[in-house]
Amino acid sequence: MATLTSEYKDEIFETVFENAYHCFVVVDDQGLVTYMNNSYCRFLELDKQEVIGKHVADVIENTRMHIVVQTGKEEIADLQYIRGNHMIANRIPVRSEGRIVGAVGTVLYRDTKEWMLMNSHIKDLLLEIEHYRNQLKEQHGITYSLHDIAGSSKQMSELKEKIKKVSPGDVSVLLRGESGTGKELFAHSIHHLSERNTKPFVKVNCAAIPEHLIESELFGYKEGAFTGAKRGGKLGKFQLADGGTLFLDEIGDMPLSAQVKILRVLQEGEIESIGSEAPKKVDVRIIAATNQPLEQLIKKQLFREDLFYRINVVQVFIPPLRERPDDIRIITKFILHKVRARTGKRVMDIDPAAMTQLTYYSWPGNIRELENVIESAVHLTNDEKITVADLPDRMHPPANIEKRTGNLKEILELTEKKTIQHVMKESKGDKERAMQILGIKKSSFYEKLRKYGLS
Repeated sequence: MATLTSEYKDEIFETVFENAYHCFVVVDDQGLVTYMNNSYCRFLELDKQEVIGKHVADVIENTRMHIVVQTGKEEIADLQYIRGNHMIANRIPVRSEGRIVGAVGTVLYRDTKEWMLMNSHIKDLLLEIEHYRNQLKEQHGITYSLHDIAGSSKQMSELKEKIKKVSPGDVSVLLRGESGTGKELFAHSIHHLSERNTKPFVKVNCAAIPEHLIESELFGYKEGAFTGAKRGGKLGKFQLADGGTLFLDEIGDMPLSAQVKILRVLQEGEIESIGSEAPKKVDVRIIAATNQPLEQLIKKQLFREDLFYRINVVQVFIPPLRERPDDIRIITKFILHKVRARTGKRVMDIDPAAMTQLTYYSWPGNIRELENVIESAVHLTNDEKITVADLPDRMHPPANIEKRTGNLKEILELTEKKTIQHVMKESKGDKERAMQILGIKKSSFYEKLRKYGLS
């Protein structure tokens, strides 16, 4: 039997993989497609020769093959939406001498009545779930869930796992990250996954409320409490969030006078409305967010240290987009899908050269800036693909940039190395200054110095 198998291994391989009803795909350690069987090509309506060598995310909708290569974790019986169908996908990493060299993926696809019935049933269940999600949004102010946060890099996968762990409890959470990284989305997600998800989610933008109105906005007032008070009084944000979650956005901009009152509520669990005669108990979970260095504000006596420790029970840092370039491709396509659905413009994809430019860019405005760039490009393009010409001028490469060869990872690494060398030269070897210019954390900076032999 062993001899027979060895003699006809090519024929056996073709019979098993090429003529099976299952769809097979193989990727290398860079996520590039090295093999795809005929069944998969027919299903995707793609030519096999065109597929080989492309990044798997550009070929298969909602794929996670490249993620499995990065994490080394197999994914079995995962539900994947491809070309209007819900498929059952298995993804298994391939190892050689202890090193991950690629991954093999299979997708169950049979055009039978049973499969179509099952697919229809799944769609019906998902529509029902969406209906209940919309009801929650209307009743309790929940707009986003973890499902709405695109990105599958190692950093984002670890961050989502942390969110799942801290959400069920009642501990205060401090979300930290640059402007535009999606702190509000994570706040919504924590509430959505918590035991308070059927209760209100109330947001307060601490930077937008004038100092003289903050007390009435947070704690409300009784009728006749002051000149101009509304008849019947007004409930404050704490009363509105009772039983649920209060999201204090931009808490670093909150005036010191308001910080004292917030601290008392957190310590005593009660509030006192303006004009009321007695305090009232409230039960709220606090999620705070800031893009400011609170530790420095404490030293300058602009933020109370005792309040910092109250809200900083669990700290969650959301990395900027420039530190997770692997997510740019996925987030871009996610945004494009949303913009296309909203505008009705038939812009189906992004040209590879344009995608490379998006990956090179440093994104000081993070995901918010990426959303604006994609929306602008959708309106500017006259094609079904976004090209480099449709991107803002600031994203076009300098005329003196040299042409490079190699795959995208090699190009990005070479560019990153040269950028660090240039910044180190400009800062005259001052590493603290170089970190500030590059906008990266100390740990990331020194890791890159070691990686490129620049230390």
